[in-house]
Amino acid sequence: MSGPDESHLVAVVLAPPNAADAVRQVWDRDGAVVVFDPEHPRLGELIMAVGPTDLIDGSGRHARPEGRPVDPSVGAVVATSGTTGEPRFVELTTAGLAASAAAVHHALDVDPARDRWLACLPLTSVAGLAIVARAHTTGTPLAVQPRFDPAAVAAAAGECSLVSLVPTTLARLLDADAAAAARFRRVLLGGAPIPPALRARATEAGVHVVTTYGLTETGGGCVHDGHELDRVEIDFAPSSSEVLVRGPVVMRGYRNGSMRAEESWRGDWLRTGDVGRRDEHGLLELVDRLKDLIITGGVNVSPTAIESAYAAVPGVGEMAVVGEPDPEWGERVVACIVPVDASDPPSLADLRSAGVDAGLRGAELPRALRLVATIPRTPSGKILRRLLR
Repeated sequence: MSGPDESHLVAVVLAPPNAADAVRQVWDRDGAVVVFDPEHPRLGELIMAVGPTDLIDGSGRHARPEGRPVDPSVGAVVATSGTTGEPRFVELTTAGLAASAAAVHHALDVDPARDRWLACLPLTSVAGLAIVARAHTTGTPLAVQPRFDPAAVAAAAGECSLVSLVPTTLARLLDADAAAAARFRRVLLGGAPIPPALRARATEAGVHVVTTYGLTETGGGCVHDGHELDRVEIDFAPSSSEVLVRGPVVMRGYRNGSMRAEESWRGDWLRTGDVGRRDEHGLLELVDRLKDLIITGGVNVSPTAIESAYAAVPGVGEMAVVGEPDPEWGERVVACIVPVDASDPPSLADLRSAGVDAGLRGAELPRALRLVATIPRTPSGKILRRLLR
């Protein structure tokens, strides 16, 4: 039961597109939603952790008397990607989702009479759910696919004019049908850093990519191509250059108070955990995750910058960079490599020489090499560095 100052939190345990239909029905009744993958191996555990008051599955809607209502301002509860550990559950407000939808549509010049969104990313993530929210809030037509399938996405191009992808899925779409990718009026691309080679492929194919930056805590992308969206403010913490975000798109908080206030906020600014700066054009430029920066010999080193420098080095299939304790330097740079040829991998000396040629500073050159079979990543392509440390 929910009181006058509370709302139902409805767990939607359905696969798309049925999940999207259920979400919109709940929103029409002024409730909040949390979407779960019905095939998730820890489904029961996740439902218990979130504590919804109601649940919709293939057999209908069921009340959960043990559930916990949400504040009436909340429109959705969404799990973070969990790159640094267990995911946290973010409470996004109805007003925030509407503000995000309006800002995105203004930035993209969306016309509901002309445009149609394609949702092909999981609705359990903010990237997928935000598309449903944009369509629902603005009355823009929406097509929902059960999962990302390159052939199905290619077939929808043209009829659908707008799509959100992550680098991994864009690469697969380009492999399958680059011409179809170019038929979308705009392709929003976020979720993980975009490899320069992928960006070049998309540009060559004529794909109209808009790079986005945001978090689950901001309802998804709140910066497009380095520009803040309407009503979004960006600042930087003085000592660390951590990116701070303020505006109506920012979350209400975490479900169950899973983080202390000082970890999440600096005054009324959301702490993103990302280090950034303004480039020479005044655009937001990200450096790395604050927790991922390596401090070696007193120098701050960005793993992402090192990985980018090695993107075209012969013999390196994939690379992830982490720091590990070092008695002399504090931390040392460790290169985790998936070699192109496992029988003839590059040596540490090879990597250091190639790094010099690529313009890396001395502190950025790897001091240790670790050969691995795969680089662990989230579904959106973010490197799970904690699994490599």
